[in-house]
Amino acid sequence: MPIYSYVALKQGKEVVKGEVTASNLKDARDVIRKMGYVPTKISEYVDSAQKRSGGLTSLSLTEKIDFISTFQILLQSGIPAVESLMFMEQEAARKKIRNMSGMLKTQIMAGSTFADTLARYPNVFGHIFIGLTKAGEESGELEKTLERIKDLLTKQANIKGKVISTLMYPMFVIILACLVILVMLIFVFPAFKEMFEQQDKALPMITSIMINAGDYLKTYWYTLPIFIVAFISFVYGVIRWEPARNVLDKVVLKIPLLNNMILYSNYSNFMSVLSVSYDAGIPIVDCLHLGVITLNNSVMRNKMSSAIVKVQQGLQVSQALKSTKIVPKMLLFMIATGEQSGRLGDMLERGVNFLDKTLDGIIDTMTKMIEPIMLIVIGSIVLVMALALYLPLFQSYMS
Repeated sequence: MPIYSYVALKQGKEVVKGEVTASNLKDARDVIRKMGYVPTKISEYVDSAQKRSGGLTSLSLTEKIDFISTFQILLQSGIPAVESLMFMEQEAARKKIRNMSGMLKTQIMAGSTFADTLARYPNVFGHIFIGLTKAGEESGELEKTLERIKDLLTKQANIKGKVISTLMYPMFVIILACLVILVMLIFVFPAFKEMFEQQDKALPMITSIMINAGDYLKTYWYTLPIFIVAFISFVYGVIRWEPARNVLDKVVLKIPLLNNMILYSNYSNFMSVLSVSYDAGIPIVDCLHLGVITLNNSVMRNKMSSAIVKVQQGLQVSQALKSTKIVPKMLLFMIATGEQSGRLGDMLERGVNFLDKTLDGIIDTMTKMIEPIMLIVIGSIVLVMALALYLPLFQSYMS
């Protein structure tokens, strides 16, 4: 329940201050009056840690892993939750974790459970974290559930790291290529401009384009950062705009190899959450809802949501997922086997291992294919620049 701070009069003249726990402002006022005080000011309490957080809205994966690892170790050592959070508030290396620990400590000291306290900050922890923690607390296996959540978050961080590392090389090559092009346009082509102008014949179109582009950049260089910022803002806006994002999600699923990486990385997160939440004793429909939250692709998210509706109507999970026509057959077979044998939890875990191995293979294949593709890109840029420089010279020699 919320905490309210108050200023009140005791016996009509002495000013007292304090905090009370109540479901709403009216109940808080009643509690204060029952204490024999006359309230003059009541407001919802915000502790110093929450003020210092500056409107804490989210935690990164690394910060969540750090928080839950430290908290779990302290709980396993037999230290009560409040004392554990008090220690983290004072000693945690990251400021956001210290601030967050202070907020949680205050709420628990006021009588809230750990899961209920987390539920007050959905933007910080996320619905998956909150749902699994609530299930673990209700089943009396909070420490075990926290360990599962830590493994889940670590796995998600590993997948994210693999995908980013795969894309880092082409991004680096593209940025390097852009810098080389800028140097050529601004410094190299202007040096040849005077020599080219001495020729009687008209310059090749590609050479004229390069020289004009170089002249423009030398004169109006300040438009380049403006263009870069505008382009990044446009791309960001398109990605954030839901109709455009939906179209983009459909397009990427049609690109060979890239679609497999997107599909299997989403499947891996989905199945990991499904496995962990099912082991925590959460009903299968709620497990599926938590799994859908991890899906970044709108096409997959919509199809999985429709599958959940069919499960609610009584269809088996394997049959409902099969109706989406996007889930790998091997995964469907494993889930169906688990349902028939009563070992769904084991088969979900095996499914996670299958997806991880498949995703590793896809990433390795992409990494190997990116290198020759980048060589072709760099070779094409070099060819265009070389043609732009040497075509006028060849033209003069041929005349």
